[in-house]
Amino acid sequence: MVYLFFATGTEEIEALGTADIIRRAGLDLQIVSITGQRTVAGAHGIRVETDALLQEVDFFDAEMLIFPGGLPGATNLAACDDLNERLRDHVYLGRPVAAICAAPLILGRLGLLEGKRATCYPGFEGELKGATCTGALVEQDGLFITGKGPAAVFEFGYDIVERLKDKATADALREGMLWSEV
Repeated sequence: MVYLFFATGTEEIEALGTADIIRRAGLDLQIVSITGQRTVAGAHGIRVETDALLQEVDFFDAEMLIFPGGLPGATNLAACDDLNERLRDHVYLGRPVAAICAAPLILGRLGLLEGKRATCYPGFEGELKGATCTGALVEQDGLFITGKGPAAVFEFGYDIVERLKDKATADALREGMLWSEV
């Protein structure tokens, strides 16, 4: 199972675009609210009906954890102690994590990006403690996939699919979604 976390103020396109690509690949994904409510308002006032609440999720089966950005969504995710504890455990078990836009700050504040290449929304580089910030649209290093911002959502999603499934599936999605024409 892939878990994508949603907080009040999450960037909707990063969350829903990523979720759409992952589900198109046939992977099981749940959008998880950290608010205690199933319906959560994103950064632009779009209300999203999540699949589960954080306290209902069993991280034992987590293939990957995904953190969309947006403000104050990323800072709300970073302030969730229960989520941070589960994230640390997930990384300790050697399982991958993806974060886009401002959300890499969650990983940076926990020291998880020490010695890694990463990217984030311009202006958040200082939050990525110990990382080498590349400014790339999408960056992969070890367990981590990071994306720069909303414009990166497609490549971010395809890279996640390639990591969890294979390159052929990711390439077929790029072709079928006409991304190869961009």
